[in-house]
Amino acid sequence: MAADELIDIYAFWAQCRAECPVTVIDGPGRQLWFVTRFEDVQSILHDARRFSSSINAETMGPVMGAVILAMDGDEHRRYRDVVGRAFRPSALARWEDELIAPTIHRLLDDIAPLGHADLVDAVTSRYPVQVIAGVLGVPVEDHALFHRWAIEISHGPEDYGISIPASEAMRRYLEPLVEQRRARPGDDLVSDIVHAEVDGRRLGDDHVYGFLRLLLPAGAETTYRVMGNCLVALLAHPEVLDQARADPALLDSVIEETLRWETSVTMINRVTTEDVELGGVVIPAGASVVCALGSANHDEARFSDPDRWDPTRQGPGHISFGTGRHQCLGMHLARLELRVGLAAVLARLPGLRRDPDAAAMVIDGLAFRGPQAMPVLFEAA
Repeated sequence: MAADELIDIYAFWAQCRAECPVTVIDGPGRQLWFVTRFEDVQSILHDARRFSSSINAETMGPVMGAVILAMDGDEHRRYRDVVGRAFRPSALARWEDELIAPTIHRLLDDIAPLGHADLVDAVTSRYPVQVIAGVLGVPVEDHALFHRWAIEISHGPEDYGISIPASEAMRRYLEPLVEQRRARPGDDLVSDIVHAEVDGRRLGDDHVYGFLRLLLPAGAETTYRVMGNCLVALLAHPEVLDQARADPALLDSVIEETLRWETSVTMINRVTTEDVELGGVVIPAGASVVCALGSANHDEARFSDPDRWDPTRQGPGHISFGTGRHQCLGMHLARLELRVGLAAVLARLPGLRRDPDAAAMVIDGLAFRGPQAMPVLFEAA
């Protein structure tokens, strides 16, 4: 089966888990070995020796340049440490008060008097990109540019005609900012990156812009989709929405269940360094292996009734942020943004509900999933 023939991705993955948990499909220019069961996906992500991240240099390198997604071992650790401090939980308390909460409330100020809005256009597509722009220290007022570039860069190898020009445009935009921070460092992540040293040497431009091309899209693209998925789920379950409004502590469970049920990034790529037997199938050396996180999060062997969204669910956790050495660097920031953002939406938009006269809300996509529109009504402030 060719990748572009897939329509209902969850139905396809369910069939794979039941019949052929390691299956081959025709991808862009090469075969892809899809791994769909939770246990197998987890084992791959913990086995950096036999499943290398270096394939990301082949697929994303033409778009992003040198990125830690393509590094293994000690090299990955050294470069990850460059930005790791900015995403530790202890560092995020400052961002919550100075950046995250003010950003979401500023966006809600614009729509609260209206009584209606498209939450994707007005809130979710703007909020995370403005936050990550603030963390990095790039002009927040240009968030629309960053959001567009993030979406276009995420096309990656599927359409280099879109992703590479977006990457080049982002670099041209960032170059004067990078040079400014080199001359006059500030209290922001761009300054940290341009003045960081690895093995006693400052980062070269390829690594500097690699970090920026990774962090801006990752901080914008993924969280905005998950926030949309959370709101779609809450709007489909108004009783849960009311409970979460009354007790925002319940949002932690809403977020974790949504990350499991509809994660924004459904796949992670690796390449085999030797022949590997997995699920009764021998995967040859040099094969492109796709860890289907979205499928693993719906594995019946790990989750009961996995297709149902249930924020009261107890038991094992999801794998949406990956695991092992490459576990998502920004997962604590993402959870904080989601918690603060969702609480603000519920508090500031009383009577929040779907617009009955608008088209149904749909979560779609293959590698990246989220709603394209979210028309809602609420009581005008």
